[in-house]
Amino acid sequence: MGQSTQLLQLLLLLFMQYLVIAVTANNATNDYLGLLSLKDELQNTPKSWVGADPCGGSWELINCTNSRVTSIILISMGLSGKLTSEIWQLSELQILDLSYNINITGQLPSSIGNLTKLVNLNLIGCSFSGLIPGTIGNLKLLSILSLTNNSFNGPIPASIGSLSQLYWLDLANNQLEGALPVSNATAPGLDMLLNAKHFHLENNKLSGNVPPKLFSSSMILIHLILRSNKLTGRIPNTLGLVQSLEVIRFDRNSITGPVPSNLNNLVKVSELYLSNNNLSGPIPNLTGMNSLNYLEMENTQLQGEVPVSLFSLPNLQTVLLKNNQLSGFLNISTTYSTQLQLIDLQNNSISSYVDTIGGYNRKLILEDNPICESQNIKSSYCTVSQPNNGPSYSTQPNNCQPISCSSGQVSSPNCLCVYPYSGTLVFRATSISDLGNSSHYTELEAYLMKSFEKLPVNSVSLSNPIKDFSEDFKIRLQVFPSGQGCFNRTGLSQVGFVFSNQIFKPPQGFGPYYFLADPVPYDCYAETKKSLGIGVIIGAAVGGTVLLLLLLLAGVYAFRQKRRAERASEQLNPFSQWDPNGGSGGIPQLKGARCFSFEELKKYTNKFSEENSIGSGGYGKVYWGTLPTGQPIAIKRAQKESLQGGHEFKTEIELLSRVHHKNLVSLVGFCFDQGEQMLVYEYVPNGTLKDSLSGKSRIKLDWMRRLKVALGAARGLAYLHELANPPIIHRDIKSTNILLDERINAKVADFGLSKPMGDDEMDHVTTQVKGTMGYLDPEYYMTQQLTEKSDVYSYGVVMLELVTARMPIERGKYIVRVVQMAMDKTKVLYNLHEILDPAIGLQTSLKGLEKFVDLAMRCVEESGANRPAMGDVVKEIENIMQIAGLNPKAESTSASYSYEVSKGNSGHPYCNETFEFEYSGAFPTSKIEPH
Repeated sequence: MGQSTQLLQLLLLLFMQYLVIAVTANNATNDYLGLLSLKDELQNTPKSWVGADPCGGSWELINCTNSRVTSIILISMGLSGKLTSEIWQLSELQILDLSYNINITGQLPSSIGNLTKLVNLNLIGCSFSGLIPGTIGNLKLLSILSLTNNSFNGPIPASIGSLSQLYWLDLANNQLEGALPVSNATAPGLDMLLNAKHFHLENNKLSGNVPPKLFSSSMILIHLILRSNKLTGRIPNTLGLVQSLEVIRFDRNSITGPVPSNLNNLVKVSELYLSNNNLSGPIPNLTGMNSLNYLEMENTQLQGEVPVSLFSLPNLQTVLLKNNQLSGFLNISTTYSTQLQLIDLQNNSISSYVDTIGGYNRKLILEDNPICESQNIKSSYCTVSQPNNGPSYSTQPNNCQPISCSSGQVSSPNCLCVYPYSGTLVFRATSISDLGNSSHYTELEAYLMKSFEKLPVNSVSLSNPIKDFSEDFKIRLQVFPSGQGCFNRTGLSQVGFVFSNQIFKPPQGFGPYYFLADPVPYDCYAETKKSLGIGVIIGAAVGGTVLLLLLLLAGVYAFRQKRRAERASEQLNPFSQWDPNGGSGGIPQLKGARCFSFEELKKYTNKFSEENSIGSGGYGKVYWGTLPTGQPIAIKRAQKESLQGGHEFKTEIELLSRVHHKNLVSLVGFCFDQGEQMLVYEYVPNGTLKDSLSGKSRIKLDWMRRLKVALGAARGLAYLHELANPPIIHRDIKSTNILLDERINAKVADFGLSKPMGDDEMDHVTTQVKGTMGYLDPEYYMTQQLTEKSDVYSYGVVMLELVTARMPIERGKYIVRVVQMAMDKTKVLYNLHEILDPAIGLQTSLKGLEKFVDLAMRCVEESGANRPAMGDVVKEIENIMQIAGLNPKAESTSASYSYEVSKGNSGHPYCNETFEFEYSGAFPTSKIEPH
């Protein structure tokens, strides 16, 4: 009886295992069938799409996770046809980007609503038509919905209001009709999108009143673009509740009534467009809108005098008020904004203007006003304004002579004959008044190249800048490939993804944008002979052995499932190939770190090419790479003579894998394969603190940013000392081991010399002296007794570096002694003017600097007992930051892989938002965090 029960249990277990294998195989089969249907419906898909395993690596532009398809990115591929209704079978899909394929037509299938894992849906610049399916409201994880430049018609689905994670809603340039949907007792609406920062709904046929319920104080919207529709009624007062707004465009509608007075509450708005409406009443008081730099209210019916307070807004650059009914006395006070470049009041009824001594001396246009009949007015004020597009601009060659190229090819700025990827950048709300200034375009080129720095891009070219009738600013763009005559499929997808997912952030003044890509006129898609050969082989095999395959199907299936089970087992035990005889001390105890093979990292770094090299040191080189998920990584590869013993290597891995803090560089994994030792870290793009202090990087550190860096590094060390279990002593704190991310957050790196404190080592660790001269604790050096206060000493040296930008030992002088000798506490800034770094901002108030120096000198006391603990250092720096006018709690937020643009007082919307992506290669993944 007992044997029968055991046999029954065994059979049941085998049956359950079979079910698991069958479900996994079935899901993978669904992915394959979905891709086959996609391939059948679309023409010009990659020829490498052959074989039964799309996750096997040969299917271009398909990304997988755990043998499931998670992204399809086919940007500017020249595809034609329709999107298959079988797309629902790709149930793990997170990114679908078919942008810039103008010949994709037909309707968006309602089965798109079955892709419940979808995060990004980008169909920009295609030719979809018909209704946007209501099932799109099922995509609860959707962050980006970009359907710009298609031919969708009908109403905006109210179900979009169910997308609580939606960040970016772009339905512009379609033929959408009807009212803006808001929620009611039975249906959701756009007012429920409380996490959305972008409503781009321009150039449609939307009608009806703008519903007051659309806006609330709970929204974090920054871009509201509703221009060029058929909207009527008044601008609702509730708009003034959305304090986060930075761009408002209601122009080219049929809006009536007065401008709401509570727009004055919108202190962050930088561009306000209300032109070409039927407004009435006076210009309201806008003195609270201190960020406003572009005001356009042309072709309305505004009346009364122009308020003198309007011109005193501190960041105001352009005021366009022509074709109204403004009248009376024009008074531009001597306190007008120094930024003000243009005031256009053509065709109004202004009767008088006094040009006071020292008054306004920039461009003023009063053509077709009664004042122009007076002899006391400057003739230049009454001159017909010409379009302000400035002279034609074109990127100049980069110190080389352009060459004559064959048909279709173009000479790049670096004078190479290549086929560019081209299109038009359309900026939706540009505040720049002087478009004839070429420096704006050179700055734009630099920002573009920054966005492409990890892609196969050699150079970019801009030309033909214009402002069209709707005040959109357009400029032609050509992107030139590097290393070959044209972009292959992967390169095109990478470059297009930068635009379709808004990774490129334009400089201040250019504003939100979209990209219209030209059809790619060349065929430079790299198709390997191997993949084509596989197709031929498979075709022949299927034709000649179909009967044999049927007979062997069961055996083949069992073999494949066995191999899958083996691969799954290897993933569960990533150290199965750890060298048991390498003196490593056994398999390390890890938390979350992944074991990579040498071949994997070779693939992710383009064979460890020089292009991917981002640094080097005595240990070897650091390479930039990209995981298949799109995550950028930094790979520290030890050279042969610098290989650690297996025990030391394991120690560093174990330490890194169990410490998790925003101010510590995260370990992604490691490689201990083919005689190689490599550590795989998160990629921290702004280099080392030393690079920034020396001027090697382009990061400028003023006093406020230096305080932020000091606080971040201190918090990282305090975590190691006080919260790690067991506590960890870093042992090599220095400016080259503090990295800066995109927001200038400090991250402590390089744990190769770190020592954990065991239970029997509560006071110190007796160990061989290791570290870097100049940062080394003299007490540790003399006694060989390592304590947490040794890190405090090294940190104190870094603090002195932060204020002086000097090396710890420079020309035989030790920075600690130099500061001690120069200090005079009876004088301003302790008499340290001569040794302070000029880049710190000596012309500004350095609040808290004396307390900062006091703290640094306490950290470098000769006796460790007199030095503060790192937790106390953190508290003191937080107090110093409050003295300096910074909120230390606000500095605690951090996000990797973001992109920060330097902000000025007249900051632009794109400077104040966080819209982040982890991306690289052809398979990026989005990461969006509200800020």
